[in-house]
Amino acid sequence: MYQIDKTSNSITALSAKGFGALGFSERAHLQEWIAKCPECLGEELLIIAKEFDGFDETKERLDLLALDKQGGLVLIENKLDDSGRNVVWQSLKYASYCSSLSKSQIVEIYQNFLLKNGGGDAREKIGEFLDKEEDFESLILNPGIHQRVIMVAANFRKEVTSTVLWLLQHGIRLQCIRATAFDNGGQIFLNMEQIIPTPEAEDFMIGVAEKVKEEQSTVQSQVHRQSRRLDFWADTLAAFEKRGVSVFRNVNPGKDSFLNTSSGYRDVRYTLIFGVKEVRVELNIVRENQAENKAIYDQLSRHKDEIEAVFGGKFDWKRLNDIKASRISYAKGFDGRDKENWPEMIAWLAEHIQKLEKAFSPWVPKMAGWVRDAETNSGGEFQQDT
Repeated sequence: MYQIDKTSNSITALSAKGFGALGFSERAHLQEWIAKCPECLGEELLIIAKEFDGFDETKERLDLLALDKQGGLVLIENKLDDSGRNVVWQSLKYASYCSSLSKSQIVEIYQNFLLKNGGGDAREKIGEFLDKEEDFESLILNPGIHQRVIMVAANFRKEVTSTVLWLLQHGIRLQCIRATAFDNGGQIFLNMEQIIPTPEAEDFMIGVAEKVKEEQSTVQSQVHRQSRRLDFWADTLAAFEKRGVSVFRNVNPGKDSFLNTSSGYRDVRYTLIFGVKEVRVELNIVRENQAENKAIYDQLSRHKDEIEAVFGGKFDWKRLNDIKASRISYAKGFDGRDKENWPEMIAWLAEHIQKLEKAFSPWVPKMAGWVRDAETNSGGEFQQDT
């Protein structure tokens, strides 16, 4: 790593330092840095446990346990200045222990972690992290036996890297990330670099592994759900046309659990949700800039009573501070798997999507102004939450 001197148009090498020499420890520092900012490992991860010791008949502890965006378990093992000889064996043991964790066990593990770290509902936070509109019961967590392992260390021994490369060829998902500290006159910088597999090769290797691990029962279940959703949305849109519901007139049926149409302002959408336990109508604020989403939501929430009076009911208002989007919804419980319920569900959706549009449409023309005002008040540049 180099520091650029713009005055002299030159660069100066920064001095790499050992973590131990700088007074940093594995558990109190490196582990905490990753837990607080898992994105430093190069992807979005949800930390669900620290110092996880839920292994039957052992006293071993895994440094960090996480979920990735596909709902897979990611085991993170940290070593400070040197990986040691046994880190691969240790990591593989942990992966084998975690391979049997069920969805309910994962939720329990995460809920216990949340109780120690500020609270929250594990099921809701997992659903939000995975960006899934479908019901939590239909989500798949920890699929198959292909749990991932990320090893972090300042230096990896040759016997470690050669073993990891061999295991990668046999479909075992391992990553080696080299953590390097740099001292610049008392300012300490951290660089996290994935060295195995190389970033250029990773997508290809992951793609091959994903293809191999497809579970036939899961695929069949997914096909069945998609077919059911396609039929439901086809029936819904046909019924909307007969009833003169115009808001979804130019929308085609799809295979997802949700159906979107524009509100008239970019990336602010009217949404229908078809779940196995309920149907919902929603206003989804999903612009690329998180601060813009929150500005629109905050302005709408200031007029909550007025909006709900027009709608004729109480919305579920979700600002969703930890993620980019915000959501305002209204739901009714149904058994969506029973087709005999579909006519009543569709009638409910038709009635309430029109009410939702009527409640929010007067505010849509104001949204561009709200975004401009928020940008001005923030000094001309939105600050993204981290």
